[in-house]
Amino acid sequence: MARKPRHVEHENHERWLVSYADFITLLFAFFVVMYAISSVNEGKYKVLSDSLVNAFQNVPPTSPNQQQSRQLLMGAAPKEIKLPTPSADPQKRDPKADEQARKMQGMAGNIKQSLGPFIDQGKVRVTQSRRGIAIEINDSVLFNPAKADLQGDSIAMLRAVADMVTKTDNLIQIEGHTDNVPINTAQFPSNWELSSARAASVVRVFAETGIAPQRLVVIGYADQRPVESNDKVEGRARNRRVTLNILADNRDEVAVLAP
Repeated sequence: MARKPRHVEHENHERWLVSYADFITLLFAFFVVMYAISSVNEGKYKVLSDSLVNAFQNVPPTSPNQQQSRQLLMGAAPKEIKLPTPSADPQKRDPKADEQARKMQGMAGNIKQSLGPFIDQGKVRVTQSRRGIAIEINDSVLFNPAKADLQGDSIAMLRAVADMVTKTDNLIQIEGHTDNVPINTAQFPSNWELSSARAASVVRVFAETGIAPQRLVVIGYADQRPVESNDKVEGRARNRRVTLNILADNRDEVAVLAP
């Protein structure tokens, strides 16, 4: 009995269409979900924006500032935003603050001129900021190694600085700093005692020059406030210092401390 010839199935080269259709379906579903969660209720969003503006700017709901803020929150750029510039209006400037700033600037200039030779040698640094004037003096100018007694020449320099601030009312913080090399002597069991004693020696000169004692503060930081790494000799030398901070904004504190 003769067998029927077997039907040979041809390979289907379009099977990828099934996978492609599944992928397109999933991609469409993904974008539908993204669109759904990105839709924002505009009414609720306006309420939220108004609440934020009221909380942070403390202005009436109908003010131009709030309208500009609302436009920013809603994604629309306002035509123009004018930021307040109090310093540009002479009527809104604080005359006392301006006077204090001019006084501190003039004082810093006088101190730099007086300590010019030491500044040129890199042994003294004078900087000015909003906090006040900082005079950083290397310990080699003031003390012998591991000592807290001022050298003769350094006393004259400190008195010159003290004379410039005698008639002012600024608080003066004297900070003593050391490197991280431990010290253990009968007089100074640690760097805490050494840094505090050095700051106290400078304060004593200021008090003897005529500065009111209630304006003076002694702070010993030991090696806890380095300005450079203690890994090198130069860094340790920079960290061994005394810093005189003439504070700018402290009139109320002085009034409280005054007898």
